[in-house]
Amino acid sequence: MSEIVTAAILIIGDEILSGRTKDRNIGYIAEYLTRIGIDLKEVRVVADDEADIIAALDALRTRYTYVFTTGGIGPTHDDITADSVAKAFGVPIDCHPGVVARFRKRFSDAELNESRLRMTRIPAGATLIESETVLAPGFQIGNVIVMAGIPSVMQAMLDIVAPRLATGSRMLSETVRANCREGDIGTQLGAIARAHPDAMIGSYPFLDEGGRPNTNLVVRARDPDKIAAVRRDIEAMLAQLKLI
Repeated sequence: MSEIVTAAILIIGDEILSGRTKDRNIGYIAEYLTRIGIDLKEVRVVADDEADIIAALDALRTRYTYVFTTGGIGPTHDDITADSVAKAFGVPIDCHPGVVARFRKRFSDAELNESRLRMTRIPAGATLIESETVLAPGFQIGNVIVMAGIPSVMQAMLDIVAPRLATGSRMLSETVRANCREGDIGTQLGAIARAHPDAMIGSYPFLDEGGRPNTNLVVRARDPDKIAAVRRDIEAMLAQLKLI
């Protein structure tokens, strides 16, 4: 079996914590990683505070295969992600000559001010995440992938970096509609979950087309045979309760 590859997301920004900006990146990254065979295990949101960013990075990068950060690599004084990452890795940071050259093609001397040059600063030893469609690059250093907070730019960066990443076998899933309320089958579902420790069983209540309480049971595993075995047990349980 392929090695399990894990990841965490670190969202950086006071604007997220204050509610001023609604995050649009977590769900996208989660679906993307699942699709390519990387298990997202944790999401954290921290303020634009150097100590908080470093502490979160140090905790996450030692626990998971990859850490994906979004936010804080723009041109303003509170964009401190690159500096914080450099300090977390104990490396210097400076303007990257290649990025500066790209900016000089885009901006006049007057336009290429201190604020814009902030976006060219990259920690030593980092690999750029760049393309013709991404002006100010993200970067990867060690197992930390640093991306923009703007969703469209982040998505472009994720497409660029994805082929470089180690991936595991994909997590598969199937959904069984229970046609009952969640509380009607909690005990029986728990017994099935204990009988299949290598699979994950999620119970998700919803209102059906007629506005009645209903439940979707989602089975997740890497082995399709395990999913089939759990599904058989769930369907047998529902049949015994005369729910299907």
